[in-house]
Amino acid sequence: MLHGLAAATAALVLTALLAALIRTLMLRFGRAGRDTTPHLGGIAVALATLGVAVAGPLLGVAALGDGVAPLLAAAGAVALLGLIGDLRPLGVRVRLGVEAAAATAVVTLAGLSPGAGVLAVVWIVFVTNAFRLLDNSDGAMGAVAAVTALGLAVCAIADGRPGHGLLLSVLAAALTGFLVHNWHPARIHLGHCGSLFTGFLLASCAVTVHAGAPGARTTAELFALTLLVLTDTVLVLLSRRRAGRPLLRGGGDHIAHRLRKLGLTTQGSAVVLGGAALAATLVALQVHDGRVAPVAVLPLALLVPLAVVLLLRVPVYGPASRRRTPHARTPESAAAPADFAGGRG
Repeated sequence: MLHGLAAATAALVLTALLAALIRTLMLRFGRAGRDTTPHLGGIAVALATLGVAVAGPLLGVAALGDGVAPLLAAAGAVALLGLIGDLRPLGVRVRLGVEAAAATAVVTLAGLSPGAGVLAVVWIVFVTNAFRLLDNSDGAMGAVAAVTALGLAVCAIADGRPGHGLLLSVLAAALTGFLVHNWHPARIHLGHCGSLFTGFLLASCAVTVHAGAPGARTTAELFALTLLVLTDTVLVLLSRRRAGRPLLRGGGDHIAHRLRKLGLTTQGSAVVLGGAALAATLVALQVHDGRVAPVAVLPLALLVPLAVVLLLRVPVYGPASRRRTPHARTPESAAAPADFAGGRG
């Protein structure tokens, strides 16, 4: 317990310090000094999480546990992929291919059957990018991911996987340290490096921790733990499809943006998203402990289409974005970053 607390504290402080240093360097040297809000803060989260997790065994104070080292290597590769994407936009096929390869390595080591393994790879890649898409509003992604990491840490410890529990606790602490700089008004953003790293590590840990207990309970838990990011992704893709907008081009059409349209502040939107993630995580923990049946997740599943329908009614595009021809471009669409190829969603 003391070792875990020390590791989490170290990750929190280290991330906060690294993020401040990266911001200073980016403001001075990035884009010839024109960066007003740097987007490489994910380097701090990845380095702090990986560094603290590896430092335990090296210092002889904590063991990684079975299967944690390969998981760290795969997550590190995804973080590097994201960093390259931050510096130079990558093609969708390249990025998804690397993510799928990393997910395949994790699933193979987890010992899943071929059928379950294929589904797990697809799920990991989807959740990884869903978390990246959520990085679109100050504090939103960090709050949701930190809550999810803590919930998964509890599941891992309860299932006798202290190494995974420690890793997830360190990740939650690192995200909390980053929120010091990412809370509105954000002074630095995660970027692809941090958001892809976080999403991949959460999804991979979820699969690994639940690998020994497939079935309805596991399905219910994983759905509840990722309810927020899945809802946001479905909302965005459906909204852009209905509006005739390119699916891969970013814009202010996420849950956080719609909540602000309804009158919430940026901070309020992050708190609401974090609170919703906490509520869903508590349901997942109840299912994991066997206190409630997996069917208890059904009300949450019914809330997803209801929330999507209601949020779709919030105008976010304006009349100019309705049903364009495929090649038509407006100043708004030209300036919007691509969700999957670069920039913030």
